[in-house]
Amino acid sequence: MKKSLIALSLAAAFAVPAFAQTAAPAAEASPHTLTGNVGLFSSYRFRGIDQTFGKPALQGGFDYSHASGFYVGNWNSNVSEYAGFPDGNLEMDFYGGYKLGLGDVTLDFGGLYYYYPGTTKASNGSKVDNGEVYIGASWKFLSFRYSHALTDYFDIANSKNTAYYDVSANFDLGNGWGVNGHVGYIDVRNNPDLDLTDWKLGVTKDVGGYVFGLAYVDTNADRDFYTWTKASSGKTIYAGKATAVLSVSKSF
Repeated sequence: MKKSLIALSLAAAFAVPAFAQTAAPAAEASPHTLTGNVGLFSSYRFRGIDQTFGKPALQGGFDYSHASGFYVGNWNSNVSEYAGFPDGNLEMDFYGGYKLGLGDVTLDFGGLYYYYPGTTKASNGSKVDNGEVYIGASWKFLSFRYSHALTDYFDIANSKNTAYYDVSANFDLGNGWGVNGHVGYIDVRNNPDLDLTDWKLGVTKDVGGYVFGLAYVDTNADRDFYTWTKASSGKTIYAGKATAVLSVSKSF
């Protein structure tokens, strides 16, 4: 018995230092996060309005964020020159801001610039760009965002200070399923005929990291002011009509 106790004491004496010497220190989490995304959509609807003249859209971008709350990013999509972008076929968005977490509530402050390379208005030669600042708040699955145009709104005359209000919800059902909804209202400064409400209701399914989506999108946009015409053929479409948008996307 005494020999057994001595043996255990010796083993413990040598084992503890050995374990302490070989234990690896915990890796320190990086404060930097870089993510990317890419998706294919049957139609590109911006605030409810068709941007691709009924054609599909390939979209993607990247986001960088810091643990302090600051972030920047870029997002891109093809567009149609017949949807209000003369001589253009690409939208490039550049944004940055700061997010502040307060318990279950996250506040978001930032700015966004919409850039359409090559686009010009024949009337005055100006580019169809747009600059906005925004403030938002999210709580669990609900979010609100207010956007304010610092420039003429996509080159609409005298439309600086246009405002857009966005209320959205994203709810995780589990097993890769999710539902989402959105209601937005745009108040186009000095152009009341262009004011509209848009809404969306959708469902998503994550399959091995690929997110498949189906959404119903509709607006009450004035048909007289939101009808696009294809110059080469004379074909017209009502850009605010109800539609179903199919999509598949992936983040990495």
